[in-house]
Amino acid sequence: MRMAAPLLKKMVLNYIWIAFIVVAFVIGLVKLVFFGDYEVFPAMKDSLFAQAETAFEISLGLTGMLSLWLGVMKVGERGGIVNALARLLSPVFQKLFPQIPKGHPVTGSIFMNLSANILGLDNAATPMGLKAMEQMQELNTKKDTASDSMIMFLVLNTSGLTLIPVSILVYRAQQGAAQPTDVFVPILLATFFSTMAGIIITALYQRINLLNRTLILTLGGLCVAVAALMWGLTRLDSVTMNLVSVSTADIMLITIIVIFILAGMRKKVNCYDAFIEGAKEGFQTAVRIIPYLVAILVAVGLFRASGAMDALIDGLSWCVAAIGIDTDFVGALPTALMKPLSGGGARGMMVNAMQEYGADSFVGRLSCIFQGSTDTTFYILAVYFGSVGIRYTRHAVTCGLFADLVGIVAAIFIAYMFFG
Repeated sequence: MRMAAPLLKKMVLNYIWIAFIVVAFVIGLVKLVFFGDYEVFPAMKDSLFAQAETAFEISLGLTGMLSLWLGVMKVGERGGIVNALARLLSPVFQKLFPQIPKGHPVTGSIFMNLSANILGLDNAATPMGLKAMEQMQELNTKKDTASDSMIMFLVLNTSGLTLIPVSILVYRAQQGAAQPTDVFVPILLATFFSTMAGIIITALYQRINLLNRTLILTLGGLCVAVAALMWGLTRLDSVTMNLVSVSTADIMLITIIVIFILAGMRKKVNCYDAFIEGAKEGFQTAVRIIPYLVAILVAVGLFRASGAMDALIDGLSWCVAAIGIDTDFVGALPTALMKPLSGGGARGMMVNAMQEYGADSFVGRLSCIFQGSTDTTFYILAVYFGSVGIRYTRHAVTCGLFADLVGIVAAIFIAYMFFG
């Protein structure tokens, strides 16, 4: 029994993947036999091939961005920027990532990834995250098993902390919302709770002491900074807020590239050759993640096409109504339940909710808050762990999904507070 428990933890992602496929098959069989739905299996077949193709297209699309950002990261690494960031952040990261040696370059990569996520620069965050995973894998003594540092890093990513949810604001504007930015503060609050929950649950698993001066000051400072940012942005009108959000993200992106190149020039680095070297690594990484993307997206596609997701939503709606709780939020749950599985799927459900209920309806707004409060947990696990050949994820899935759950619950309460 003592050996069974660790093995079970290692195989969690395997069991979840199998469960998606088996449940989809059973639901499809029930619909065919008992309801005469002859379209369900053709739909599942179409989804099977479509998702496999989508996985390849995602990887192909990532190739350019991976090559670009890993090239830029290589220039920054040669120019000393990454090492400088590592030294600056070492006191804080030593507490959250005790396995990483003081001043190791991976600290800079982690910071760049988290900064890109916070600013909503998804295309920049993924390559930087993959670079960080490769550097942590070099420190990992068990190459097929996730280290504590990898899991903490993954949970920080899956909790989805974002200060500038530009894409969501754009979708709301497209759907005719009177105030597209009215979900900005609720999203910020929900994603903040999700991130804090992720840090706490992972720290408990890894026996990290959060009650120390460094972390208390850092996390407390972040709380103050978030509150100040929220106060400042809510003083702006919707047009100005959108302009500030988009401009900040764009300026930061270009500034990072220029600073890295200037640092390389200062160190007399051949920036072009360094960029090419990093870009080659990006191409190789994009190829490595294809099988993992195919596996996760095919399972999610079958689950949706079989009607299992609809059955799950209907069941939850019935349970909520049975215990006498207000069911207004149930219409937005498809976005919440899809987000850990597929960012594109959740985005589609968010748009669908706004189209069906209205962009300024409670369900429409809550769907947007769900979309912004967490991240695509299984996608991130598949891509990040797959890029370095990790097979045994340990408590990564548990901690990631717990952060998602807290984000979902927080989003519901916050939506009722602001719009209920």
